[in-house]
Amino acid sequence: MSQTSGPSAGAESPAVDPRLLEILVCPVTKGPLRYDRAAGELVSEGAGLAYPIRDGIPIMLPDEARRLAD
Repeated sequence: MSQTSGPSAGAESPAVDPRLLEILVCPVTKGPLRYDRAAGELVSEGAGLAYPIRDGIPIMLPDEARRLAD
């Protein structure tokens, strides 16, 4: 099993379990999330936030989320 040195190591982030994606909601709005596989993020349009996915694990902390551009 090979390891990379981070998200910019040239490989796409590991896939997230589809069953997990079905049950996750935004912790701020409790609304749906859109999976952006290329960016490695779960996007909440309602909150204007993108939650990172690290090593296949969604980081659902608002303080860790990236604000979406207006």
